[in-house]
Amino acid sequence: MSAYRFCRSDDIGLLVDALNRCWAPYVPDEPPMTPEVFKRSIRDLQVWCSSCMVAFSGADPIGVLIGAKRPSGTLIHRIAVHPDHRRQGHGRHLLTSLSSKLAILGPPRMIAEVPEPLAATCGLFGASGYVQEARLTDYVLQGDENDAREPANERQRVSHASGVGHGGPASERVGGAGGAKPPGLNGGFVIPVTVEDLAANDLLGEAHPHVCWERSVETLTARKDDIAGLAVASDERIEAYLLYVKGGEGTEIMSLRSFVEDGGARLTQLLSQLRARDRGTFRFPKVHPAEISKELLETLCFLPAGEHRLYAARARAE
Repeated sequence: MSAYRFCRSDDIGLLVDALNRCWAPYVPDEPPMTPEVFKRSIRDLQVWCSSCMVAFSGADPIGVLIGAKRPSGTLIHRIAVHPDHRRQGHGRHLLTSLSSKLAILGPPRMIAEVPEPLAATCGLFGASGYVQEARLTDYVLQGDENDAREPANERQRVSHASGVGHGGPASERVGGAGGAKPPGLNGGFVIPVTVEDLAANDLLGEAHPHVCWERSVETLTARKDDIAGLAVASDERIEAYLLYVKGGEGTEIMSLRSFVEDGGARLTQLLSQLRARDRGTFRFPKVHPAEISKELLETLCFLPAGEHRLYAARARAE
């Protein structure tokens, strides 16, 4: 006989076990879940144990739902049923139970970002009343030593044309480290920047709403100590910035924004600086088509490498 229950903050061990039993068979390339990684998802993604559920057959977990909650809505971060217990309605029951709870407690918006290869999961959301709002594309950029070197004459031209980087207003406002800064474009300089620097310059609060959950302003703030960045700064403002995290599988781009219509020139400059430091693969995951255009990403030499479907529904009592 099957049973279901919402979890508590002291159920992390149970949720880790349920993920390794039920989710892991569908993603064999992912490392096993650990309590430390799960706790990190609570910090970074605002996973709420009270928005997580486990389905049981006797004492064994046979299904799991991991929910992350913010004022804007709830993300179904993971949902999986053990391969031996599929097509018995467990996944649908997990979704409807959470929907009923959120219809009372809120927030009412529910979303899911489902990898395209998980066809059965896509079918589950479609059959449960979720509407596909967009396709999120994973992009990759290969490191290239030749492309990462700005011509020396261009560096010299920009350096002589610019007066910032030597105690000027931009370096004071941005809060970067002192010393000479590499030149950028049109009189701007490429400088190191942090999440806190961008927040102090009111550049995170206006972040584009069309970003995936893992790269939202809430996640950037939660992971600020892990995130490095570069920016093109003029003597008046930050004109473009790039945030990234270096990991064992390469570098992940967390945010890529320009405030100047220049055909991508400033972003190209930032990416060239980053590629000069690390010639590995750069991943830019789950890009919403309204976040940055496909055409601009192609100009920046990004290549598509996969897709997720963004589903959304409104919580309702069953």
